[in-house]
Amino acid sequence: MAAARRIVIENCAIATVDADDTEYASGYVVVAGHRIEALGSGRAPEGLENVVRRIDASGHLVTPGLVNTHHHFYQWITRGMATDHNLFDWLVALYPVWARIDEQMTYAAAQGSLAMMARGGVTTAMDHHYVFPHGSGDLSGSVIRAARETGVRFTLARGSMDRSEKDGGLPPDFAVESLDGALAATEETVRQHHDASFDAMTQVAVAPCSPFSVSTDLLRQGAELARRLGVRLHTHGSETVEEEKFCHELFGMGPTDYFESTGWLGEDVWMAHCVHMNASDIAAFARTRTGVAHCPSSNARLAAGIARVPDLLAAGVPVGLGVDGTASNESGELHTELRNALLINRLGAHREAALNARQALRLGTYGGAQVLGRADQIGSLEPGKLADLVLWKLDTLAHASIADPVTALVFGAAAPVTLSLVNGAAVVENGRLLRVDEDAVARSTRDEARRLARIAAQG
Repeated sequence: MAAARRIVIENCAIATVDADDTEYASGYVVVAGHRIEALGSGRAPEGLENVVRRIDASGHLVTPGLVNTHHHFYQWITRGMATDHNLFDWLVALYPVWARIDEQMTYAAAQGSLAMMARGGVTTAMDHHYVFPHGSGDLSGSVIRAARETGVRFTLARGSMDRSEKDGGLPPDFAVESLDGALAATEETVRQHHDASFDAMTQVAVAPCSPFSVSTDLLRQGAELARRLGVRLHTHGSETVEEEKFCHELFGMGPTDYFESTGWLGEDVWMAHCVHMNASDIAAFARTRTGVAHCPSSNARLAAGIARVPDLLAAGVPVGLGVDGTASNESGELHTELRNALLINRLGAHREAALNARQALRLGTYGGAQVLGRADQIGSLEPGKLADLVLWKLDTLAHASIADPVTALVFGAAAPVTLSLVNGAAVVENGRLLRVDEDAVARSTRDEARRLARIAAQG
């Protein structure tokens, strides 16, 4: 790092989210190249060479960048639909629309999803894309291109579905892939795009969609494929009572037991939602170190229920936060999920002891890094880790009278982002994206949403 270009941030509160939850009321962070070089209390060391930028961050809190662990980018162009449905009815209403997406739509939707998250402090995003209509173009490539242009770190969970209505599933018959086609396309996506290096900007996971849209063979062979290729596994699990009933009727067991029977529990696996889990399910996740993507706003939007996050954490289960697709969380922001995770979980059995502000921040940072298998690289502010960090402005009307900055960030209104760094490079400054034109993205997503609506209406 000696010859690296340095950015020095001073006079800020710092929440490192390290193993000891180290915090500084007024401190500094030194970024050298792609990595965090030093941080601590007081002023930065004197005599630093190659300082290209020095920031007086008075009135700000610095945290690790937020890590999103579950999303469906394509849903950005189907927001505001089926607003009074539960999960299964919502899916039945929307699958026929989603099955008409193409590469241009997917690219625009990914731009919109990524822009909204990045503006709100997300430095690592993920997309679980599982709808691949025949002849729709290079959907995976379009999503990866959008992430690269936005400048965020990215995991593509290459999804798939092969259980359609004729097989007892929910997707229409024309909206699914064949077993062999899904496996071959997934393997090709991994081989073409996955980067296993420490500072990787793009990684790929194997991600069959859900028990009610995927055959047992696809789940089992998908797990085998992921482990042969050395990548992670992702799917939906235990989201609703209807899903639990479906699994019992079709497989003779609950979702967790079914996943375990197909090789889908393990430290290389994370699942979205995990709302309806009993003590035995939680113990199985803890024993196998299977991760959870908690999506509080989406779970509320679809009336799915309240996930047992305090019990999962107490058992040692890795838990991160997810936006989920914006057809079930129209805001598309992760920083609001810090607050929603805390508030919704306090409605559960643990009440006011469910989560506190620092636990919520950990879910959105280090917890997400754990779930994505990148806790050694991101998720906390520590020397040697990648320089993914956010400066939150907390000295305005919205937050200035809250003495504790972490409480202000989590309990208060969504805080403005003064600066967001990914790999040491600025992605957001003063609340605006630096690498893409937000207004152009807004126009594009509106146009593609209208085009999709016209095509879907024509059947």
